[in-house]
Amino acid sequence: MALKTFSHEKFKAMPIVGIMRNFKQSDIENILPEFAGNGLNTIEVTMNSPGAVESIQFALKNFGDQLNVGAGTVCTENDLDVALGAGAQFIVTPIVDLMIIERCKRLSVPIFAGAYTPTEIFTAWTAGADMVKVFPMVGDAIEYIKAIRGPLPQVKLLPTGGVNADNVSSFFKAGASGVGAGGQLFDKKYIEKKDWPGLGKHFALFAQKVSSV
Repeated sequence: MALKTFSHEKFKAMPIVGIMRNFKQSDIENILPEFAGNGLNTIEVTMNSPGAVESIQFALKNFGDQLNVGAGTVCTENDLDVALGAGAQFIVTPIVDLMIIERCKRLSVPIFAGAYTPTEIFTAWTAGADMVKVFPMVGDAIEYIKAIRGPLPQVKLLPTGGVNADNVSSFFKAGASGVGAGGQLFDKKYIEKKDWPGLGKHFALFAQKVSSV
């Protein structure tokens, strides 16, 4: 039976959000067993992906006892309505939208709000975001996380973009509470070749790097 609510315990044990964008349903059916079977437990299906609702529902029905399943790229209240209607257990935005944050808090749905500047990050946090997705992570991203942690040590930061197996542990050492990873985690070279065992080993490497911190 699918979990009805987000498991903070699962996420705390392995704080990686796997971002799934524009995947074929047939590929998702092969990706998720490898994801869940190699130490990872939280996925985000972006709402601007074709078939996003169906993907969220599939993940919940078949892996709800193993995974946190959420919706990302939620930019409007309509996006939020559709995501929650599909059963999303947590919400991720690329922007600070106070109305979306307020509604999620009222509904007790975890919200990882996207922000970049110190003002945006603090605004999202004080509005009630469970974590602040620091996005986009460009340039010297790890040094940026360290810099933000200086004046805002209380804010739980979730850097997203540019996170790979080589630097993921460095983000946590810099003070991140979690990370979001898309293309670097769901490596196309495995997916295009349908090399599911290879993708599983790639997932396991990410999990190992985080566990070692």
